[in-house]
Amino acid sequence: MAGASEIKSRIAGVCETKKITDAMYMISSAKMRRALRDLEETTPYFQTLAEKIGELFSYIPQTKNRYFSVSVPEEQLHRTHGILLITADKGLAGAYNQEAIRVCEAYMARHPQTTVFILGEYGRQYFLNQNLPFVQEFQYSALHPSLTDARKICADLLEYYDDERLDEINIIYTDYIGKKPGECKKITLLPLTQTRFHAADSVIDAAEKEFLPSPDAVLDGIVPSYLMGFIYGCLVESFCSEQQARMTAMKSAGDNAEEMLKTLRVQYNKIRQAEITNEMIEITAGVRALKRRRKPAAGDMCHEDE
Repeated sequence: MAGASEIKSRIAGVCETKKITDAMYMISSAKMRRALRDLEETTPYFQTLAEKIGELFSYIPQTKNRYFSVSVPEEQLHRTHGILLITADKGLAGAYNQEAIRVCEAYMARHPQTTVFILGEYGRQYFLNQNLPFVQEFQYSALHPSLTDARKICADLLEYYDDERLDEINIIYTDYIGKKPGECKKITLLPLTQTRFHAADSVIDAAEKEFLPSPDAVLDGIVPSYLMGFIYGCLVESFCSEQQARMTAMKSAGDNAEEMLKTLRVQYNKIRQAEITNEMIEITAGVRALKRRRKPAAGDMCHEDE
């Protein structure tokens, strides 16, 4: 059984660990609130942009724009696949990273020639350790999602798509659903579908509209901005899900630390009580021994006087 000094040392170690987990919980909470505030400020613009694209299709029901596809079986249209995988830069976030990687590996199993773009150091290190192919020059941090990063990521993906190196690009991210565990989703970025922008309650002006220089040129200018906003939303959603997962993991670790501290303190108190009891027994035994020694000595002195 461990001694009192060892248990006391373990209590101190657990207390220090709990301080770290509590601090990480507070940091993740602050980061998540800030990211959600930034997303709320930009969401109206990109929502309006999507609505305008939907209105555009009310005037041009059919389009041959390269960013849009027709409904045909996947195997007939798409041969080269790309995937944007969003992970975190570090662990300690429960199953957040593992779930995203699992969805990506399942997709790669169906499409072995998939070109993988990874955002986040955790995902990159996993693919390196597993000797899985991915675009290594595609390096972005998941720590602070921003519109600047979203614009650069969108430009990199569009370069592959415009050069016809890829004819389908998907994104794997974790949706943020409040205090519940996030849901990992796979959504097609390119090509887009017209039904994605269908607005049933939109009011269409009956007047004819003219697009200069052409409807396709208008779409060419609008779609990249829409994709940038969509990617930014996915980055923030994933970031918030990561922070929520880390908060859950840190809270669980803190609760476990509390339970461990209770157990250790009970053990420490029992050992201290046992030590105190033993000390009292030793003191009592010593007093009795001294008394037994003193009584014969006193009797001898009285006998000599007589």
